[in-house]
Amino acid sequence: MSDDLPPLKGPLMAARTAEVDPAQAAAVPDLPDGRAMQGVALLATRRGSAFGRLSAWVFGTLFSFVLSVAAWNFVTGLFAANTVLGSIALVLLAAALAVAAVGALGELAAFARLARLDQIRIEAGRAEAAGDLKAARVVVGQVLRLYAGREELSWGRARLEERRAEVMDADALLELAEAELVVPLDAIALAEVEAAARQVATVTALIPLALADVATALVANLRMIRRVAEIYGGRAGSLGSWRLLRRVFLSLVATGAVALTDDLLGSFAGGGLLSKLSRRFGEGVVNGALTTRVGLAAMDLCRPLPWRARTRPGVSATVSRALAGLFGRDRAG
Repeated sequence: MSDDLPPLKGPLMAARTAEVDPAQAAAVPDLPDGRAMQGVALLATRRGSAFGRLSAWVFGTLFSFVLSVAAWNFVTGLFAANTVLGSIALVLLAAALAVAAVGALGELAAFARLARLDQIRIEAGRAEAAGDLKAARVVVGQVLRLYAGREELSWGRARLEERRAEVMDADALLELAEAELVVPLDAIALAEVEAAARQVATVTALIPLALADVATALVANLRMIRRVAEIYGGRAGSLGSWRLLRRVFLSLVATGAVALTDDLLGSFAGGGLLSKLSRRFGEGVVNGALTTRVGLAAMDLCRPLPWRARTRPGVSATVSRALAGLFGRDRAG
């Protein structure tokens, strides 16, 4: 068909020859994708195969058995050679076992505290959905016991104790408990989230090492999640913090890892910020934004009551506060 068309002449021919060579076209800018936080998400959500878990259990059990036998032989050998040294070794071994037992009990208690927060939140949702005033009062009593030893909430506890008998509606009672006891903790938790976002953003932008940003993001997010749990009464241990991090990322990555950054990149790129920053600083901004999202999701999981008396903080607004003044934001705006 194209062979039957007449050749272009005059202005049309000049326009054809004046076309820009595609090879000379400007490259599409490569927007940051938050690789550090994507790496943290991969580590947190990765689950080994059944064979891998079995192998880890077998080798871990074998190592523990060999270590126990070696320690016992060491102590009995010292007893045979010198009673005093054997006694010292036995005391040290007993102390080590006691420390390990205390650590294990602490981790179990941490899991129990996190489960307690989940249970209160679930019961609050059921009471609210059913409009059950009696169940709502039980939930409020659980929240009061949860924060019984918190001095910073003493005024809120007093106000709640004074007014809860007057409230005859389940929704209103739960909102009152949230406003008096949980909302003051939201500000503290939000400050922790913003601080972690600033730290991750700054380290990612200033340290050009390949794995340093991933390690920093992992440590900062674990510390942030642990601190958020402590603020709301969870006080997660090491294993509890890792489990909570995994739960947060599983909830965020449910729709795919790309969904973590699409809206954040859109908000920043729409304002022209990423186009004015270097690639490295852009990575810092996106990693800080993703840390903010993780922190807000951790607040959702650690909060004993659902968001009703206060609107859940938005990601964009929190990121703007967290990263205000970093990377020359005022000049870029």
